[in-house]
Amino acid sequence: MLAGDEMATRLNVHFSSETAEWATPDGLFSELNAVFHFDLDACATPANAKCSRFFTKEQDALTKRWAGTVWMNPPYGREIARFMRKAYEESLAGSTVICLVPSRTDTDWWHRYAKRGQIICLRGRLKFGGASTSAPFPSALVIFWGGRLGAAVRPELVP
Repeated sequence: MLAGDEMATRLNVHFSSETAEWATPDGLFSELNAVFHFDLDACATPANAKCSRFFTKEQDALTKRWAGTVWMNPPYGREIARFMRKAYEESLAGSTVICLVPSRTDTDWWHRYAKRGQIICLRGRLKFGGASTSAPFPSALVIFWGGRLGAAVRPELVP
């Protein structure tokens, strides 16, 4: 068991704005990619991109059109709401977007956007990237279905 100060030091990054980037766990992505066959990684760096087509922070995914089946592990800071809105809007335009997000059911972005998608709560805590410990927060997948399936599962789109 870790002493209080040592534990606080190890977990400090999880509760700070020191980093908003959490590299997608390879095993989780592989499982999902076997089902969804992703075309685009909407939030990546050249070092951690999961698809051959990806957007970096400098390319600003929020200003680009997303096409096909999209993987999104957004920055987990304050900008997450803008990425969730973009994911939802791209699904309305026909893309299917699968989002890996912290399960923060008490936030405005969760109620505005995540609840409009299919939510899958992931059991346990994920180890992101090369982390030696699991994240101190639970994670969820939010699937915004595009195309005809999206129209079928979103009651607000049914005439």
